[in-house]
Amino acid sequence: MLKYVFRRILQMIPVFLGVTLILFALRIPGLLPGDPVQLIVGERELTPALRAQIEEEHHLNESVPVQYGYYISGILQGDLGRSLQKNRTVTDILLDKFPNTARLAVSAILVEIIIGLLAGIISAVKQYSFWDVVVTLSTSILVSVPVFWLGMLLQMFFGIKIKQWTGGAFSLPMSGMGSPPDLVHLILPSITLASVSTAYVARIMRSQMLEAMGQDYIRTAMAKGLSERVVVFKHALKNALIPVVTFIGIDLGALMGGAILTESVFSWPGVGREIYLAVMQRDWPVVMGGVVVVVLIVMFVNLLVDISYAVLDPRIRYGGTTE
Repeated sequence: MLKYVFRRILQMIPVFLGVTLILFALRIPGLLPGDPVQLIVGERELTPALRAQIEEEHHLNESVPVQYGYYISGILQGDLGRSLQKNRTVTDILLDKFPNTARLAVSAILVEIIIGLLAGIISAVKQYSFWDVVVTLSTSILVSVPVFWLGMLLQMFFGIKIKQWTGGAFSLPMSGMGSPPDLVHLILPSITLASVSTAYVARIMRSQMLEAMGQDYIRTAMAKGLSERVVVFKHALKNALIPVVTFIGIDLGALMGGAILTESVFSWPGVGREIYLAVMQRDWPVVMGGVVVVVLIVMFVNLLVDISYAVLDPRIRYGGTTE
């Protein structure tokens, strides 16, 4: 088992180095708009002496390999640079925003699990019925609809139209997370963030349940007189869950890092919106630091999923060549 984990960690290293190389390349003058030294100085007058001082402080006067070495060394020490706009360290900025993104991602995962699993089970058990058609059609629509557009539709309907129809008696918050944070503000952004993933979970659950329901041991259980509920939830569901658990685990990392559009639409003060604002303001240290954090989160969650999958699936041989 330890060899399996060690091998997975080794496979993460080239991915991490590749991402950092791409991010570091963005620092090379000419690839991004504007002079990096001028962006650091801001509105102050850039004299030759000040330019030389800034280049020395940020190692911009060194060769490219040396600069990359300083860049990697800083990342390994938790130093992601300093924001050009806020005059704060990128690490502090992202640490402030990360709990908000984690709250949104966990809420989206709960929506994904509850609605996706139930829809998939109902669709499989009631195959070719009205409910099966509803689930199939709705998942097809959700997969096709852009997340930001769905978010704006939900804002318009639940934040504006329902408020008009009920005379202001009922509506859902369209932006922000409340002060202090409350669950009501989580409803629309979490549904929006979970929409596509919920459709995929429902589809995977349906196909896996149909496959499990066609196995001989299921027919044997039914022949013994067991109720449909026992057969579905005790026998078929257990064997159908492994691929779904794998997808949900991987998706948690993706949701943690891929909430930029959702957070921007709903003005949710998380890491994703911070990266979006940094792009608009050309605050490249925040953009680069945010991407590094997102990549690390996704790789770490994928590692946990690989380990859990290896534990759940007895066919995996940790010490051999078959995984």
